[in-house]
Amino acid sequence: MRVLITGGAGFIGSHLAEALLERGDEVVILDDLSTGSLQNIADLTMWPGFSFTIGSVTHEPLVADLMDQCDVVFHLAAAVGVRLVMNAPVHTIETNVGGTEVVLRQAAGRKKLVVVASTSEVYGKGTVFPFREDADLVLGQPTKTRWGYATSKLIDEFLALAYWQEQQLPVIVVRFFNTVGPRQSERYGMVIPNFVRQALAGESLTVHGTGLQTRSFTWVGDVVWALLALIAEPRSIGQVVNIGHGAEVSIRQLAEMVIAKTGSTSPIRYVPHHEVFGQNFEDMSRRVPDIGKLQQLTGYKPRVDLDEILERIIDYWSPELPPLASTLEVPFLHPSTDLYVH
Repeated sequence: MRVLITGGAGFIGSHLAEALLERGDEVVILDDLSTGSLQNIADLTMWPGFSFTIGSVTHEPLVADLMDQCDVVFHLAAAVGVRLVMNAPVHTIETNVGGTEVVLRQAAGRKKLVVVASTSEVYGKGTVFPFREDADLVLGQPTKTRWGYATSKLIDEFLALAYWQEQQLPVIVVRFFNTVGPRQSERYGMVIPNFVRQALAGESLTVHGTGLQTRSFTWVGDVVWALLALIAEPRSIGQVVNIGHGAEVSIRQLAEMVIAKTGSTSPIRYVPHHEVFGQNFEDMSRRVPDIGKLQQLTGYKPRVDLDEILERIIDYWSPELPPLASTLEVPFLHPSTDLYVH
């Protein structure tokens, strides 16, 4: 295949590009480098099937030209991270909605398969756990800035499914649940990179709120496997699918695990949300996916649990150790077999 990845210089996108190239596909990346990094894709430039364009997904003529060159689109370009979402709400909404409009409109005229990246944030304040794709979604007030991000991604979902229904554009919507791995930046409030960096530096681990809120963390290699398996399964077309791990942990427990695994003497410091993000912030108390649909479609089984995730991230951030960028062992489904390939 020839694959276009918008936001491909970002965390998930760069790992996806690496896996595609390793199995023989060609990869075209479009990224404006607002949150992505050239460092993330530096090792990919040696591949003959790789190309990279710096530009915005909202630039329609550019997207149209790149769309002509591809068979499949992974639309990952978006505003990411709680800190960025809270600090730049206009940019967040305009980028998420406007970019998806452009990608779907250009794909529709060419009938290209599009995988649209959404988020577990769309489940909002739902109270039925674990979160299933057919659950009603409960979002907070528009005065709480965080829900603007969730709403923008939900509009992306509605738009993608509308193109499928009205114009038969093949689409798959995926809802990511806290993906973790090498190359993930701590700059935008990602909790595990922040905790690990703080523990290794002997700083206080900063927990926002009470720490009783729970999350479910998924290794990036498992996420990449799921993405590649979904595009190989025709039943995935027109579906919304959770991609996550299924286990959950409180943020307080997570901080304690990081301290124990790093051998750090760092204390845990609890900071109220409003001191970090202002009065317009509202948190989700619990977020855990039902991954039954993904398992039924692809046979997915997450291979890396939280203990191993933390050990790998600690190795990656430890200053005396080389980064793991070239030793990911990302599993994927080979296009001609049912075997897991490393």
